[in-house]
Amino acid sequence: MSAIDPKVAEKAKKWLDGNIDQTTKDNIKKLMDSNPTELVDSFYKDLEFGTGGLRGLMGVGTNRMNVYTVGMATQGLANYLLQCFPNEKISVAITHDSRINNTLFATATADVLTANGIHVYYFREMRPTPMLSFAVRHFECKSGVMITASHNPKEYNGYKAYWDDGAQVVAPHDKNIIDEVNKITSFDMVKWDQNDELFHFIEEDFDSIYMDLVKGLSLSPEANKAHKDMPIVFSPIHGASGKMVPAALKAFGFENVHIVKEQAEPDGTFPTVIYPNPEEAEALNMSVELGKKVNAELILACDPDGDRYAAVVPNEKGEFELLNGNQTGTLLSYYLLSKWREAGKLNGKQFMVNTIVTTELINRIAEGFEVKCFNVLTGFKNIAAIIRDLEGKETFIGGGEESYGYLVGDFVRDKDGVSACAMVAEAIAYYKTQGKSVFDVLAEVYSKFGFYKESLISVTKKGKDGAEQIQALMNGFRTNPPAEMNGIPVEKILDVKAGTLKNLVTGQTEKLDLDSSNVMQFYLKDGSKISARPSGTEPKIKYYFSVNAPLENTKDYRKVEQELVDRMEGLKSYFS
Repeated sequence: MSAIDPKVAEKAKKWLDGNIDQTTKDNIKKLMDSNPTELVDSFYKDLEFGTGGLRGLMGVGTNRMNVYTVGMATQGLANYLLQCFPNEKISVAITHDSRINNTLFATATADVLTANGIHVYYFREMRPTPMLSFAVRHFECKSGVMITASHNPKEYNGYKAYWDDGAQVVAPHDKNIIDEVNKITSFDMVKWDQNDELFHFIEEDFDSIYMDLVKGLSLSPEANKAHKDMPIVFSPIHGASGKMVPAALKAFGFENVHIVKEQAEPDGTFPTVIYPNPEEAEALNMSVELGKKVNAELILACDPDGDRYAAVVPNEKGEFELLNGNQTGTLLSYYLLSKWREAGKLNGKQFMVNTIVTTELINRIAEGFEVKCFNVLTGFKNIAAIIRDLEGKETFIGGGEESYGYLVGDFVRDKDGVSACAMVAEAIAYYKTQGKSVFDVLAEVYSKFGFYKESLISVTKKGKDGAEQIQALMNGFRTNPPAEMNGIPVEKILDVKAGTLKNLVTGQTEKLDLDSSNVMQFYLKDGSKISARPSGTEPKIKYYFSVNAPLENTKDYRKVEQELVDRMEGLKSYFS
């Protein structure tokens, strides 16, 4: 132990001396004896609430997902709930996806909550994240917990905390919950003795309540009926959406749906993919193979907890092409606004929401339909916060983020891969009745509002050293900001953490109306935008690239697209 940071050694000893199981103690001793680097990574810090909860590698220690960190987080949540809602009945909805230890962590969460006198509504079977969000509101819960690590590798698990509006917790609740967790200095302060009288199962009949609302989102039932035999392929990628997405497609009227059998069963080892992330083309290989066999006109897939979705469609050459989250967000936004206007429902009291790293094209589309579009920080909880603020005053149409998340309507307050899959299918059916493909529609949008192209690169920096390197990168951008990138002058720098937008041409600085966040954006003279953002849930720094150009002739779609790709690759080289 002599070579190990004294603070790490002290935290590890505290666990060894604490009231924990012998297997965990044995694993800590093994790390002490043979893997000091892993010991440091496991104990050098506590898991923190990022975008509304915990997420991390599973294992022993304060910086790992395990029963004890879950229990301590839940005790902190319980203490905060009891403070916020004194003398009220408090209930919390809980479910999980297919990840390893999910039942263990979900049950531990329920045990601690009921031990604190809090009612628990527990899904009898795993269900997607959007259904947890809806359950919080439906059962009038004060909070909710979803055990998932979303699209992370199989070694990860997580804990998303929700508030009474069905959205992930935001300030000040997130920080206040952490404050309560930090007050728990011993495992003995966690109440583990469950109270079965406060435990209530959510049964399958809840599915139909949610599904009726999903079905109510449909705007073109006649198009769905006309193209009910359109071949659709779906994969839940071994996750929790395997029942609900096919049910949603059926509710919309689509009858020719093919499930990827090899990925249909829930399995937290995700045996057929490297990463269970629909953003990764590799994760969709089996779906595409099935799509070829059945001549699919649409391929859909969700991540393990069913909040993200991906869409693959045939292009003009008949080859399957994966749409990115900005493209599907553009397609849905344009479709929704077109149908709302067609129905005469746009009266100035509707709005959409976009995150600051999502394509600005959605803002341009909303402007074109004279509908307000709010820009918020990354994280769907920030979209939900706008919906909550305007509830009863204005109507939310739709909104999303580039990371394959979208929400239509407001009965769910998180991204909803289930309803998004159904709405994408409907949009394709609707435009098919007009003789248009997805790329015909995108070309139409680009010709009206500008051709926007986006891309993302992620740089992974593992462990304590990695976290310090990422921080040093961001500090460098702030203390020595670039004057140009790939030879293109930088005209404006937006620093969300500092709350400023500085114009390098005029020298003027203006204040931002955004909460503080460790994000910087660089606006270039040619209209390009680059965003730098350390991930709140993974050991990564992400760079978002956005370029644009006019599309004067829709026949030049691929030519202009390639020009934009080349421009983007040049910008990427600056960061390599």
